[in-house]
This record gives sequence, C-alpha cells and structure tokens, in this order.
Amino acid sequence: MTDQNAQKHRAVQAAIDLLPESGIIGLGTGSTAKLFILLLAKLVRKGRKYACVPTSHRSRELAQQLEIPLLGDIGPWDIDICVDGADEVSDALDLIKGGGACHLHEKIVNASSKLNVIVVDESKLSRSLGERWAVPVEVTPFGHLATASHLGQFGQVTPRRVPSEPRDGTQPTLLVTDSGNYIYDVKTGPIAEPARLDAALKDIPGVVETGLFVARTQKVIVAGADFVREINRA
Repeated sequence: MTDQNAQKHRAVQAAIDLLPESGIIGLGTGSTAKLFILLLAKLVRKGRKYACVPTSHRSRELAQQLEIPLLGDIGPWDIDICVDGADEVSDALDLIKGGGACHLHEKIVNASSKLNVIVVDESKLSRSLGERWAVPVEVTPFGHLATASHLGQFGQVTPRRVPSEPRDGTQPTLLVTDSGNYIYDVKTGPIAEPARLDAALKDIPGVVETGLFVARTQKVIVAGADFVREINRA
C-alpha cells in the first residue's frame, strides 16, 4: 500500500467511525468513496441497518455487488450522512469536485444530507480553490461548443475526453456523464470568490452544474503521513 493510499485508508476509517448505528447513507464516487463503500459493506454484513443513495452508476454497481441495500435514484431522501472525496479543499472548506465527472449527482445528494463529510489526504489542501485543480463544468451536448466559448472568459477550457481511448491520431471521444452531458474543465487559477464564480458559470446557457461546492460540507477529515485530523466548518 502506497503512503497516499495508507493515508486515505486511515481517513476513511475515521469517517466510518462517524456513522450512526442505522440510517440512510450517501455514497460518493471515486477512489476514496470506493474504499468507504468496501468498509461500509463489512458493517452491513455484521448487521448494521443502512440504506444508501449512490451518486454514480459506478458506486451503485459496487454497492450492489457487495449487497448493500440501496434506495432509488429519484428521491426525495432524508440522508443522515454523505461521505465523499474531493479534488481540492480550501482553507474555507470549500471544494472542487468532479474529477470523476459525477459532481452533478454528488451535489444533489449533498443537498439532501444532514451531514456532509469529505475525506482527503493532505495533498488535496490549498489556500484557495483553483490553485491545483481546474473547475469541472457539466454542459448539455446541444450547443456545447458555443457554451465552451463562453466558458473561455473564465480561463483555459479543455473538454474532458474518454481516458482509456488510444492516442492514434483519431478524434478522441468526449466523456459522457451519467446524465448524458459533457464536461469541460476550466483552469481559472486561484479563485478569490468561489460563490461568485459558481453563480457566473451557471448563468451561462448550457451549463448544467459546476464542480464548485461552496459552503456545502460540515466536516473534512484529512490524513497525513503521521496524523488524521477533523476540520469542522465554523
């Protein structure tokens, strides 16, 4: 196990320790969420009574394989706690998410959760959002090149491609989200006012959702080489 994976495992275990004895759990998407789902399955096998809401087809399929009880994907839900990862966490506990192209579903589940817990290793921490990560923006296929041209006023715009395709000179395929949309990554640089940028991006016709999660988490669990600590929103 690499040092980073070991850090992630310790942080996820700290999130597991926050779970109630029973209730509704939101399941994030990505490598951190995968580890959380694997550990959650062990609790289910021991008799914990959970029903879960996955934020992606990938997380749903894994939870089904592990025989974790799931709720439907149309809601409404009264989620006790949602555990997920993040691509970048600022000092203000604002987030950039969407590296896994699931931030639309993640934000919907986030909004239905009483407690949102984000689990990261210390490499994901920044003073300001945008220092390390571009902002993923989900857009409709119709007019997506027009939408991308408007996004350009905020920074360098790159379409998200299917990562597994060979680079043989042919035109790569755009990645399609679980909702049938495309992703453009907008490299803004450090973001002084994430809430204002989020609103400005969503004001562009064709934009469905952004990967900016502003004031949407109550607790961040951070793991380093020799520590695990919780940071709570004031």
